[in-house]
Amino acid sequence: MAAKPLSLKQAAQKIQKLRTGIKYHEKKYYVDNDPQISDYEFDMLVKELEKLEKQFPELITPESPTQRVGEQPITGFASIEHRTPMLSMDNCYSIEELREFEERIKRIIPGEKIDYVAELKIDGLGISTVYRDGKYFQAVSRGDGFRGDDVSLNVKTIRSFPLIINDPHEIEVRGEVYLPFKSFQKINEERSKMEEPLFANPRNAAAGSLRLLDPKEVASRHLDVFLYSIFIEGKEQASQWKNLKALTELGFKTNPSSRHCSNLEEVISFWEEWREKRESLDYDVDGVVVKVDSTEQQKLLGSTAKFPRWSISFKFPARQATTKIKDIVVQVGRTGALTPVAILEPVKLSGITISRSTLHNEDEIKRKDIRVGDYVLIARSGDVIPKIVSVMKGKRTRKEKKFAFPSNCPVCHSLTFRPEGEAISRCENPSCPAKLKKSLLHFASRRAMNIEGLGVALVDQLLEKKLVRNISDLYSLNLEDLANLERMGPKSSQNLLDEIEKSKQRDVSRLIYALGIRYVGERTAQALADYFKGIDSLAKVSLDELIQIEDVGPKVGESIVFFFKQPENIELINKLKEAGLNFSSIKKERKSERPLAGQIFVLTGKLSDLSREEATENIESLGGTVSSSISSKTTYVVVGDSPGSKLERALKLGIPTLEEKEFLKLVKKD
Repeated sequence: MAAKPLSLKQAAQKIQKLRTGIKYHEKKYYVDNDPQISDYEFDMLVKELEKLEKQFPELITPESPTQRVGEQPITGFASIEHRTPMLSMDNCYSIEELREFEERIKRIIPGEKIDYVAELKIDGLGISTVYRDGKYFQAVSRGDGFRGDDVSLNVKTIRSFPLIINDPHEIEVRGEVYLPFKSFQKINEERSKMEEPLFANPRNAAAGSLRLLDPKEVASRHLDVFLYSIFIEGKEQASQWKNLKALTELGFKTNPSSRHCSNLEEVISFWEEWREKRESLDYDVDGVVVKVDSTEQQKLLGSTAKFPRWSISFKFPARQATTKIKDIVVQVGRTGALTPVAILEPVKLSGITISRSTLHNEDEIKRKDIRVGDYVLIARSGDVIPKIVSVMKGKRTRKEKKFAFPSNCPVCHSLTFRPEGEAISRCENPSCPAKLKKSLLHFASRRAMNIEGLGVALVDQLLEKKLVRNISDLYSLNLEDLANLERMGPKSSQNLLDEIEKSKQRDVSRLIYALGIRYVGERTAQALADYFKGIDSLAKVSLDELIQIEDVGPKVGESIVFFFKQPENIELINKLKEAGLNFSSIKKERKSERPLAGQIFVLTGKLSDLSREEATENIESLGGTVSSSISSKTTYVVVGDSPGSKLERALKLGIPTLEEKEFLKLVKKD
């Protein structure tokens, strides 16, 4: 039976729902670098919206996702208009759709022979770069296709971009910035160690890298680029193939796999060849870009509001596979974060056997209704851990089991803590074996208990030899224990014991900070130490009393109360007290009597003589406050090298700025 036609009201409701969904996924993909669905699923949403708007043109609005080209420029960089729009391309997913593309061309320019250029579609970030008088001048991201971000300093770090070319004309080159798999894997390994969210694919990692404010950090990401278009004094070559040749002759990097094709059959052969060979590449490609070769024919074909009629992206099949969830386990990271992981029946995907997939958090499991025993569709992009795209609910047998997220840490069995509005549950026991290394390093850090000599290598040995099973065991170490460790003779061992002994006299604010209570930084720890007589009083405080204190809001207060309710943490506190640590506030100069009292500072750019942490410490030690954002209450903006948009905002608001030398004089560090 044919579906009943939609009424105007029903169509309007459906269109609004689609627009809301597309807008959400556009933001997650282009702005947040955190895609929630595959490219194919996103394309299908857009196609459905296009179809409905074609049926009901009266419902089309300028704000519809179908009426714009692509992503919005990101704030923080100057916005620059492109001389000619950088239009996106339409997609096709089958040979039949590709043949329809050619039929549309033949209807516009009948009787003409059509040659094509086939290029691998790099999954990266579009860029336009200008050279003047043979020198690198400016680079602008694709942005929304009409305006983009000035990312000149960041693109300049890409070593495959020549800084000087042998041509005095004004030249604009366009291409795709991408991240090689090796660099992508290294970045995700580092993010994993820091327990930061992994990039979903190389494209998102490249986009995130290009938007960093520090070019030095961008350089460390090892981005690369392939160029595909050149304008000399605003004019292209006679054909796309000649464009590529001109780029190569000037020393630009072009993709060596590009091919001139005399007809569509050769294009199809190229696509089929690289569909099988793409796994051999060290970068991510998701299809083939098909372009009419002749520039004159391109002009005759023209463009729609969104796409050029002379090019199309012929997508490869998605890297997906079907498998079964055997079990769901919960891992505990070094910060105490609990992450559910699906144990899968091993399946081959992109040449690798996949047996595990991250499930991110409890809400993700509920949202997708993932159960043990489910058959699922998994997808993998680049070398990242695969994700579950969808559950194949039609295959359910009623034997599948819903997963109950644990309320206790699976390692130390302490109660877990999940603040309202957050997706991740955490173990708050500093001595939990899963997070003990990080807890020890934080406890001993310079701005906490300042135990000099207790670094990563030594902590690893203490844990390996089981000399330390919780933080309080540091105060039970003896000379013999330490002297038997690698690179720890009697003298260095005694020095460490002396440092541990000295730490007992540190101010109680440092101890509060050293405990690693979630959301309690140095400033909050100091506020708590100033308000309470000591840790004993803090451990008994109510949430209502806590939130009356400056720097303590409901979320911070809830975390503090939870921490001191856990038996494991109370046991740790008692052991530290028995070890002789200072539990009472040392009388300090009142904050209001310090020279920078009441003054608010904002830091932007990189200081040469101080780290940002040291600058913050200097300000706060003199009674000042450091804020992350500028407001009318800001006293000074401290300006270092390569300042961000905060400097522009400060100048607009007329807020005084301090160069580094002036700042050092103010805090008496010159």
